[in-house]
Amino acid sequence: MNSNSKDAAKTLIAQNKKAFKDFFILDRYEAGIVLEGCEVKSVRERKINLKDSYARIKNSEIFVHNIHISPYINSRTEEIKPARVRKLLLHRREINKIENKLKDKSLTLVPLSIYITGSMVKVELALAKGKLKSDKRRDIEKKESELEVRRALKNRGKKSF
Repeated sequence: MNSNSKDAAKTLIAQNKKAFKDFFILDRYEAGIVLEGCEVKSVRERKINLKDSYARIKNSEIFVHNIHISPYINSRTEEIKPARVRKLLLHRREINKIENKLKDKSLTLVPLSIYITGSMVKVELALAKGKLKSDKRRDIEKKESELEVRRALKNRGKKSF
């Protein structure tokens, strides 16, 4: 199986747009997530929110906090909390590498997106560094200038009356 067919099988479920606005993304990792059956059904229905979510390492395991998965409507068990702490599944080497990088610098672990590959729910996790207000302003100015250039190129051939 080539890499193109793997990419085609990915179905994006949710994205953490706030993470791209508030952090510089340094490294990305793909992790599995431990979910209950009814949570998987809710994820497939896109009833998930990644806003303000983050991950922590505890006892050499990675746990994600504040991912809100709404309860599945047809579920019989109502006991599962929507914003409970969930375990992420990574290889030991990757966890050790992430743990070493978190110790050295002022970095944080942030979930960027959740997608489905085949029948598996995956989380794209990133090592990120927080942006300062000046960095955020600079990003906004850059986007505005790019937008002005695109508008100018689009209207270049048109005459105004």
